[in-house]
Amino acid sequence: MMGLASISSVTAVLIILGFVLIIVLNVNSLAFGAKETFDEVVVYLLDDTDEKQIEEMGKAFKKIDGVMEVSFQTKDYALEQLKKDLGDEAYILEDLKRNPLPNTYIIQLEDVSKSEYVEEKIQSFEGVEGIRYYDEAVDKLIKIADFIKKIGGWIILILLLISVFIISNTIKVTVLNRHKEIELMQYVGATNGYVRGPFMIEGIMLGFIGSLIAILIISFSYNYILNYLSDRYMMMMVGMSGYIVGIDMILKDLIIIFLTMGIGIGVLGSLISLKKFLSV
Repeated sequence: MMGLASISSVTAVLIILGFVLIIVLNVNSLAFGAKETFDEVVVYLLDDTDEKQIEEMGKAFKKIDGVMEVSFQTKDYALEQLKKDLGDEAYILEDLKRNPLPNTYIIQLEDVSKSEYVEEKIQSFEGVEGIRYYDEAVDKLIKIADFIKKIGGWIILILLLISVFIISNTIKVTVLNRHKEIELMQYVGATNGYVRGPFMIEGIMLGFIGSLIAILIISFSYNYILNYLSDRYMMMMVGMSGYIVGIDMILKDLIIIFLTMGIGIGVLGSLISLKKFLSV
């Protein structure tokens, strides 16, 4: 029962670690993918901006460092596009007495890292009513990933300590049951390494088995979740397919991390119990 408890605790720690890693990797992938996708700055112009000023602004925008392309979109064109997007519900716009949408410039960036500089330059122009950029949404995704890493890290640390405690108690019980045998071995000249050996192997095996179970559970459950989401939300998953981290992309790394951690937990638990209960 103690052996099963040790294996279960190691498995639980590694499963949580695995899912935390997967969530963080996917959120990071989505965030940095979004940075490359949303490389447009939309500039809204004031209604009283005349045509000559609009033309001069466009020429000035092109000269800003980091701007790759500038295109102008009239308010009438924007309204027509909005009607197309609304489809059958476009009738709600029929009673408008005037077009409420602004004239806009759509600015393509050379590199998203220059977005803040470009925004600061654009805001200094007269006639600019507002700017829309997706940097806030991207930053929020990155903050979510950092939050998950911190919370997940604390949970994993707590479970690691619990696992080491359970394994050390498992080894301790074995040591106590064989205490007389160990004393006899020491009296006849058994070395410290010879006495430690079997208990170290037991700890390693407990951690190794827990790691294997965790790897299997993570692999099958993550694939099942992805397939379920693909069947249920096909359109959404198709759009995000380029950002989703597949199990095949991280399986090799998970195996290395899990086996290293599982065996490490087993060894650490064994060392703690042997140091406390053996005079070796």
